[in-house]
Amino acid sequence: MTPADRDEIRAAVAARYASLARAAQAGQAITDGDPEGCCSAPGYPDTGGLPEAAVRGSLGCGNPVAVADLRSGETVLDLGSGGGIDVLLSARRVGPAGKAYGLDMTEEMLDLARANARAAGTGNVEFLLGQIEAIPLPDSAVDVIISNCVINLSTDRPAVFAESFRVLRPGGRLGITDILAEDYLTEAQRLERGAQAGCIAGAPSFTEYRDGLTGAGFTRITITPAQQAGDGVHSAIIRAVKP
Repeated sequence: MTPADRDEIRAAVAARYASLARAAQAGQAITDGDPEGCCSAPGYPDTGGLPEAAVRGSLGCGNPVAVADLRSGETVLDLGSGGGIDVLLSARRVGPAGKAYGLDMTEEMLDLARANARAAGTGNVEFLLGQIEAIPLPDSAVDVIISNCVINLSTDRPAVFAESFRVLRPGGRLGITDILAEDYLTEAQRLERGAQAGCIAGAPSFTEYRDGLTGAGFTRITITPAQQAGDGVHSAIIRAVKP
């Protein structure tokens, strides 16, 4: 894939999510305008007290907040935080002694997330503009990284894994949900299943994902298939630890 190809895909992803953010701000459930997306409103069990717009504007393929087993006082980073629901739920889990960062490359999603944080009265959150391939935080800045059906959209996943490893403290952990493809599917077959911005076409294989995490230095990697998201494609729960 050429740099121009990567830029084109990144622009398409950003445009799609900007459109979805605008839909949420207009009072729509963003899945209503997303017929080709493989993700949906995650259906969290603990959204009581959150702004309606945060729930309405959520997309994902699981509940990374629960996957990461967040603890009081921890600092957590959500890669591709969208409308902010996982950041707000994380802020609840880590409490006032902890902090939750959200990172997104789309100004419209950041506007939506910040508005949701204000409506929720949540003070221990911060939303950052940037790309998950170049996280705007210093080394060893966070205890936990979460992400919800986002890393598969990246055209440079080795960079995402390397940056995740860099900003985690020693002993820090990764707890994410994502879309993965069965190993038997070729790249061409994955491309047949939908647009990269719709996330199925960008889905890496289970082996590619594990190898990427291992190559970045992660250990204690577990990848557990969850629900089927397409022919040979699944949502999955991924956990890993920085030694």
